[in-house]
Amino acid sequence: MVDQQNLVHGVAGEPSQTNNSSSLDLLPVKQKRNKYALAISILASMTAVLLGYDTGVMSGAIIFIKRDLKISDVQIEVLVGTINIYSLLGSAVAGRTSDLIGRRYTIIFAAAIFFAGALLMGFATNYVFLMGGRFVAGIGVGYALMISPVYAAEIAPATTRGSLTSLTEVFINFGVLLGYLSNFAFAKLPLQYGWRLMLGIGAVPSVFLAVTVLYMPESPRWLVLQGRIADAQKVLDKVSDSPEEAQLRLADIKQAAGLPENCEGDVVPVTKRSRGQGVWKELLVHPTPTVLHCLIAALGIHLFQQASGIDAVVMYSPRIYEKAGIESDSHKLLATIAVGISKTFFILIATFLVDRLGRRVLLLTSCGGLIVSLFCLATGLTIIDRHPDEKLNWAVAVCIVATLSCVAFFSIGMGPVAWVYSSEVFPLRLRAQGCSMGAAVNRFTSGVVLMTFISLYNAITIGGAFYLFTGIAILAWIFFYTLLPETQGRTLEEMQEVFGTFFRWRSTMKELKKGKTDARNDA
Repeated sequence: MVDQQNLVHGVAGEPSQTNNSSSLDLLPVKQKRNKYALAISILASMTAVLLGYDTGVMSGAIIFIKRDLKISDVQIEVLVGTINIYSLLGSAVAGRTSDLIGRRYTIIFAAAIFFAGALLMGFATNYVFLMGGRFVAGIGVGYALMISPVYAAEIAPATTRGSLTSLTEVFINFGVLLGYLSNFAFAKLPLQYGWRLMLGIGAVPSVFLAVTVLYMPESPRWLVLQGRIADAQKVLDKVSDSPEEAQLRLADIKQAAGLPENCEGDVVPVTKRSRGQGVWKELLVHPTPTVLHCLIAALGIHLFQQASGIDAVVMYSPRIYEKAGIESDSHKLLATIAVGISKTFFILIATFLVDRLGRRVLLLTSCGGLIVSLFCLATGLTIIDRHPDEKLNWAVAVCIVATLSCVAFFSIGMGPVAWVYSSEVFPLRLRAQGCSMGAAVNRFTSGVVLMTFISLYNAITIGGAFYLFTGIAILAWIFFYTLLPETQGRTLEEMQEVFGTFFRWRSTMKELKKGKTDARNDA
């Protein structure tokens, strides 16, 4: 049995940089998943259903909204894309909100806001009213996207953090599939009722989320930042793989929060700095090399995730199929359901692999596959455009397969890993605001893509648009390969050792690996 007191002293008393290894690495590895941590991570990640449902349902609803409200393509672009711009406001303030009221109540707040937005959209009588509902729903989406992966990362043991944090993307995809199914289910209703039910029924899952979150514990890291040591210990005892690991995680968190090693009371005083004061200055004004590297990696992975055009594939898939020669509304909606099934299936595979293969393997494989898929889609659409009077069934088949391949490759790596990676690289004090910046970049980029896609393909053809996305995906692969270190298996408090050397991170990883081996041998 490992000497628990000595290990705790080693973590809390000495900075982890001196031994290049977290004490958690000295514990026997327990492969069995913590069922309690899994259950509450699932509940927290279900907030992402809200974004997924809105994305999926709007892709089909816009067919009927355009006919009912008689709006233009530009108005459609604004309607579709602005929820992501609105969500910037939610993401921008969600980090500070979660530091003030806690991660758990922030999830409830997000569900309540989206509930109001869904009802407004469902009862919209005109375009302006509908846009008002999109604004409110967008705020809720921004909150949900920021808080879900943060909570999961702070609850999960290091051995399963990747899987549990990637549940955010699982539920985004599940929500997309639900939206597609809702489109198909209500498509046969009278025009003025169908799309309103599609949008309004999104209020139902938000009620379920708000109720279930009441049964979840608060994040132990947030509790420590409030000085509530005893409460944090109780949560860690439940979500850790062993009592020894719970003690070590608490020691690591206390050290990262700047609390003294010997503070053992149920509630201890904390400084304003520990509560999150001055975080924006540390992130943006005077960042250390480590923080700057973390910031570039987290924001870059979210930027390229959306700049590759995946939301255009998902949201405008009915238009893509129309351009490919599929004219029936029912056939378009059935084809989009296939997209949703493909996304959901492959994200589940990624959830099981992210803690086994590592972040980089999935990310680089995913991006490489997306490059090939986007190129094939662009080529197929270009060939169809150049032969408008011919029915090229093989080219239509290429477009359908390439669309499914795009979402499959994206879902197996770029989709989930972006949320996992950005939620685990920041130091504890900077994590909430750092993740909120990542979510804001993600939604802003998605909004720009969605609000310009129709105008873009009208200007350079739809095939040209996807050739452009192919080029961006190539740049993304280069960025991932050169600047993003592997984070698999490291504790959240260990990340500061890996980052800060930018393009020289590989040599740093070799030194850390050697130090870890020496520490195990000494133990």
